[in-house]
Amino acid sequence: MPQDTGTERLTAVTDETFAATVLAADRPVVVDFWAEWCPPCRVVSKHLAELAEEFGDALRFVAVNTDENPATTRDHRIMSAPTMLVFRRGEVVGSIVGSRPKDHLRRSFAQHLDG
Repeated sequence: MPQDTGTERLTAVTDETFAATVLAADRPVVVDFWAEWCPPCRVVSKHLAELAEEFGDALRFVAVNTDENPATTRDHRIMSAPTMLVFRRGEVVGSIVGSRPKDHLRRSFAQHLDG
């Protein structure tokens, strides 16, 4: 992973850990599907790391390297990077494809908060 992408501040999830970390989570999870070769992914990852701090325990933010985790990427039909999926109780309840401003991401993810 290149330096200063922001992904190092998100929990890395693999094909092996996806079900336990994301599908079985007790709160909504934002999954960042990214790739090292993707310049917009770096910007989005930085935004997500900052939003992870803002949202605290209300949302969990994780990252899946699409090149290193082909099964999870294929299973969720990821065709473009970056793609963010929001999971609640093991189901996809939201998605964003492509780079978006941090404020747009914040508003989109806030819709999935409990309460």
